[in-house]
Amino acid sequence: MFELHHLSALDQGEWLRLGRVSPRELVEHYLRRIERHNPAVGALTVIDGDRALARADALARLDARWAPLWGIPFADKELVQRAGQRTTFGSRLHADHVAVTDDELVRHLDAAGAISLGATAAPEFGLSSYTESLVSPPARNPYDLGRGAGGSSGGAAAAVAAGLLPVAPGSDGGGSIRIPAAACGLVGLKPSRGRTPAESGLDSLAGLVVAGPIARTVADAALMLDALIAAAPWTFATRAPVDPPLASGREHPHSGPLLSAAVRGEGRYQLGVMTTSPWDDYTDIVLEPEARWALDEAIAGFSALGHGIDDIALDPDPDYGRHFRTVWMASAARVPARTPDELALLEPLTGWLVEQGRALSAETLVEALDWLTSFERRVIARLSTVDAVLTPALALTPRPLGWYDAKDADRNFTQQVQYTPFTSFVNVAGLPALTLPVGLTPSTSDQPGLPMGVQLIGRPGGEATLLALGAQWERSRGAHRIHPPQW
Repeated sequence: MFELHHLSALDQGEWLRLGRVSPRELVEHYLRRIERHNPAVGALTVIDGDRALARADALARLDARWAPLWGIPFADKELVQRAGQRTTFGSRLHADHVAVTDDELVRHLDAAGAISLGATAAPEFGLSSYTESLVSPPARNPYDLGRGAGGSSGGAAAAVAAGLLPVAPGSDGGGSIRIPAAACGLVGLKPSRGRTPAESGLDSLAGLVVAGPIARTVADAALMLDALIAAAPWTFATRAPVDPPLASGREHPHSGPLLSAAVRGEGRYQLGVMTTSPWDDYTDIVLEPEARWALDEAIAGFSALGHGIDDIALDPDPDYGRHFRTVWMASAARVPARTPDELALLEPLTGWLVEQGRALSAETLVEALDWLTSFERRVIARLSTVDAVLTPALALTPRPLGWYDAKDADRNFTQQVQYTPFTSFVNVAGLPALTLPVGLTPSTSDQPGLPMGVQLIGRPGGEATLLALGAQWERSRGAHRIHPPQW
């Protein structure tokens, strides 16, 4: 039986503009689904139906159908503040915190006409690649409720996969959009550094953290990213390039909004396939057969579509792990916990990161930042011979809940690296990246099929190329039509 959430966000927007459904009707549909399924999935930590319905009615009176996300429901990531909304940052330290101001990303999504239904779960201060905080239930993978949804945008991915939201914003400082999107069988788009006015990466430590969409389709991801790009004037001295020339020197075939590239899905490109990572010298990285299967499927599929396929690899960088860890620890030094009572409320991993980060010397941090800047330039130069790089999205299948060591922080970090070795270096290099679902692993009597995906990494400012490739893949594969039981 057809239901409204079966429509893509793009189609929902069209129905809204045509008057086939009202903003209130769409919000009410998703609130009913959240009431039914969220207790088991743990995707949303705040649900504010009254506020969402009031905004839906206000938008209907305003009739601002020109706004790109007019009437489209979403939810804020728990790390982002919306005035009057409980915002825990995934931490017991802020269990009762109610925001008094709107963060910039909130203002931009509101300006685009979207309607927030609440907040989605995130790990404590977004510091890990899994969403199992102590302040709220874990974000569970809708395909297997005994497994995690990934992180740090785990609640956002779980909500979109289960049909509790049509699309959701996330933030990505080392894979936090792409990891949960891949784990939940979705499209996750990490923009180039300097692409979006809010959470551009230009104002974060080492330029790592950017905002971007998690969606069921490539076009839906492009729709939200276009809205974020156009939401406000640019207020930085630098920004990401737009539609850079291809590796062959040809002009990019797309211009205008990124949604155009995602809908048209045109062009033939040269792809480099990479199975090595900068973490190979840090720990043993093992590609599980399921991850290799997804990559092989993508290689065969893109080849059949007429794209060139070559092998490519980064030069070995044994110092990458040490310097990335330094920045990760330094980012935790700003956690607002100072007194013994406040520090005691932090989770063991966060407490260790805070302690290590505050013990770093300025010389050590500057050395790491200088090294990572040099690494960025080497990566961009090395990957410039192709239009996009194809990697596994994750090295392992979605992890069981409780798999990460909660007490041994060093081992915990290594586990995160082993699960997600292909994501963090993209943030360091400031490049765009897109995760695409490939399909499900075979199901057994005691294990349902699990989503597996691949990652496409673009040239600086090369989102349009990634979206065009993603649209072609989507048309040929149809993995976006696979859904979990809640659907």
